[in-house]
Amino acid sequence: MSTSRNRPTFGVLVFFVLCFALGTYFTFAAVQGDYGLFRRVQINAEADALRAELDSLNRTLAELENKTHRLSDDYLDLDLLDEQARSVLGLVRADEIVIR
Repeated sequence: MSTSRNRPTFGVLVFFVLCFALGTYFTFAAVQGDYGLFRRVQINAEADALRAELDSLNRTLAELENKTHRLSDDYLDLDLLDEQARSVLGLVRADEIVIR
């Protein structure tokens, strides 16, 4: 009497190895690929940094618009005009002493 073992055939073994390899590949691509989780985290971080920069630029723009309005013909702020003349042109009054 001969004892026969039920060994899986070579084709079944190749099938499972192939399925494992494909599963590993797709898992790797889902985590580190061009559209993977790590790339999504990187894009979200860049978006947050760009939003912060946009907010900063909007604040700067609002300040500049305010100064422009305050120096316009319709509304003239004499204190701001005096400050700008002193800083840009280096003007001083006759009764002031300049210390350098």
